[in-house]
Amino acid sequence: MQIIKDREIVEDNWLHLDDDTELHAGNITVSLSRWQSEHDRLSHREGGLGIRLSGDDPLEEIVPDLSYFSLIVLVFPVFTDGRCYSFARLLRDRYGYEGEIRAQGDILRDQLFYMSQCGINSFEMANLNHITNALAAFDDFSESYQATALKPEPLYRRR
Repeated sequence: MQIIKDREIVEDNWLHLDDDTELHAGNITVSLSRWQSEHDRLSHREGGLGIRLSGDDPLEEIVPDLSYFSLIVLVFPVFTDGRCYSFARLLRDRYGYEGEIRAQGDILRDQLFYMSQCGINSFEMANLNHITNALAAFDDFSESYQATALKPEPLYRRR
C-alpha cells in the first residue's frame, strides 16, 4: 500500500496488528491496550515498533515509553474528529517526539496542510485513488499566521 511520507508517495513498510494477531517480524504497530498488556514482550522484539492511538486514548500514558516507538499512528475515524491534531502538536512541542507521526483513516485533502503544521509527517489515506492529487495540498498555502510545529514563531515575529 502507498502512503504519503515527508511529502512523497512511498510504499508502506509497516504492518498494523490486531490485538489477537500473532506477532510478526519486521515493523509492526499495536494498539494502546496491546502495548499495555504485552509491554515487556513488545519492547524486546526485533524490528520497528509503532503504536496506534485514537482520540479516546489517554496520550499521557505513552509519554514515558516514547523512546520505544519509531511510529505513532493517530487514527481519525471521521474527518470531523480533530482530537488527534492536539495529540500531534503535544507530541512534537511538549514531549519532543522526533519520530514519524502518521494520520490514518478518514483524511481529506483539505486537511493535509493543517495536519502537517501540527507535526504529522505521514498520511495513510482511506481513499488511495486521490493520493497523487493530495500531494498538491501541501502547497495550498505558503505561510501560516499562527505558530506551528514546523514554524514555532508566529508570522509577525518572522518578519
